[in-house]
Amino acid sequence: MPRWNTRRRRGRSRRDYDAVYLPGGHGPMSDLAYDADVGRLLTAQLASGRPLAIVCHAPASLLATRIHGESPFKGYRVTGFTNEEEEAVGLASRAPWLLEDELKDQVGVEYSRGPMWEPYMVEDRNLITGQNPHSAAVLADRLLEIIK
Repeated sequence: MPRWNTRRRRGRSRRDYDAVYLPGGHGPMSDLAYDADVGRLLTAQLASGRPLAIVCHAPASLLATRIHGESPFKGYRVTGFTNEEEEAVGLASRAPWLLEDELKDQVGVEYSRGPMWEPYMVEDRNLITGQNPHSAAVLADRLLEIIK
């Protein structure tokens, strides 16, 4: 039986990481959007020039980077789980907010999208984002190319 060795982020330095990868999901979306530690990690990772890969609902973490309403990710090209995909899974009407709208309105990103449920990735400087769960593999492959 494998023993898992996960580490808490708190108290660790960004220099401890070659890259940051954030997986998606509705749970992480709700947590990451308001986590100040995550906001500081992403801001530091962006400034370091090291790769930052974020997929599906996890681009909600960009909301946590705002200081006085301004995010260092403003103007970046990104993707994430689309309003259309949220409607298709039947959760748009139950969500307190939609990721696509919040990224455009609150962070000021240039949001783009591929076909629904197809792998789609956007790379802008050291930020790499994937649209949906089907994008996780292409995003991970690209991240591995960068850090090798």
